[in-house]
Amino acid sequence: MTDTTTPDFADMTLDELRVALAPDIAASAIFDGWNETALVAAAEMAGADVDVAKLAFPSDGRAMNMIEAWITSVDQAMEAEWPQERLAELKIRERIRVLVAFRLDAVEHIDEAVRRAMAIMAMPQNAARSMQLGWRSADIMWRLAGDTATDYNHYTKRAILAGIYSATLAFFVNDDSEGKAKSHEFLGRRIDGVMRFEKFKHQLTSRDVELPSLTRFLGRLRYPSR
Repeated sequence: MTDTTTPDFADMTLDELRVALAPDIAASAIFDGWNETALVAAAEMAGADVDVAKLAFPSDGRAMNMIEAWITSVDQAMEAEWPQERLAELKIRERIRVLVAFRLDAVEHIDEAVRRAMAIMAMPQNAARSMQLGWRSADIMWRLAGDTATDYNHYTKRAILAGIYSATLAFFVNDDSEGKAKSHEFLGRRIDGVMRFEKFKHQLTSRDVELPSLTRFLGRLRYPSR
């Protein structure tokens, strides 16, 4: 009987192949780092053509390309596990929590690969691309959570969530508590802080009062009344 769950790598585009191999590359990166050794091991483990795998991840920028493919694979798995319809049953705070928690659970047993990836992403030449990847994942999470903001809140929410996720991930890779319990507590505290800030911001902007004019205030500082 044919195993229909085995991916047909030969029919994949290079983009599809990159994402399909990414989880196995991450598993190999625990021992070998994000390099050609991990790529070859992953291709052989998955049953993909090694030469085609190298074509999918050319030597120029290979480490960041492998890391990006791995992040994409986590993004896609998260979207499959937590579609908008399922998240809609939860409160907004819980939607964000379960999405970030899913990402943590997805890398729970590959701490060393995550640590190595974060070190590569922190390199000056990779900083801009790393920020783009963090923003992209945060954007996917907010969209799944049902966010439709198009004003400045669209940007601030994503920037804040990207910061929460990166801080939690940094805590996570050094967490030796049972079941990474301390990491999930850390995440909960970060989200609680953001929710309190959002509540305060909403109360401030929804008040039906005339707020002082900053321009008028500065003018009075420069030209005080006699």
